[in-house]
Amino acid sequence: MPPDTAAEIAAANRNIPDFPKPGSRFKDITPVLADPRLFAGSIDLLTQNFAPGAVDAVVGIDARGFIFAAAAATKLQAGFVPVRKKGKLPFQTIEQDYALEYGQATVAMHVDALKPGARVLLIDDLLATGGTSGAAVALMEKLGAKILETSFLIELKFLNGREKLKGHPVRSIVVY
Repeated sequence: MPPDTAAEIAAANRNIPDFPKPGSRFKDITPVLADPRLFAGSIDLLTQNFAPGAVDAVVGIDARGFIFAAAAATKLQAGFVPVRKKGKLPFQTIEQDYALEYGQATVAMHVDALKPGARVLLIDDLLATGGTSGAAVALMEKLGAKILETSFLIELKFLNGREKLKGHPVRSIVVY
C-alpha cells in the first residue's frame, strides 16, 4: 500500500452526528470496508509489526473488531479469538465487567480460547474510552496470554483510552 493509506483511511471515514445518541459523533468505517484497496491497506497497517507465524492468535472485539481481526488472523496465519458480549458465546466462559458512561457492561471469552503464553495481538476498529479494550486485555491476562500489541484502526485521543491499556503497546492507524 502507498504511504498515504492512513490519510486515505481517515478521509474515507464518515462522521455521523447524533448517532447512536444526541451529541455523539459516530465514526463510520463502512466506506473503508467497501473499498478493497483501503480495507486491504488497513489490514496491512494493523499487522505491519508482525510476520506470519509471529502471532498465535488475533483477538477481536464484538462486533466491528471481528472484521479486522479475522482478516488479520488470516494474513498472519494465526487463530482468531472473539471477545463477545456476555451471554453470546456457547461454551464455558470467563467474564470481565467494565464501566460505561451510564452503567456497566460485561464481555466474555471462552475459557479455552488462549493457552498460557500464547502470543496475542488485539485488534479493534476503535479505541475510545478504553473500557471494552481494557476488559478484553484483562480476559487475555486471566488466561495467561502474552499480549504483543493492541492495535486500532481509529483512536479518539481526547477520550484517553490508552490509560486503560497501560503496560501494553498501543498502536492506532488514524488518530482524532
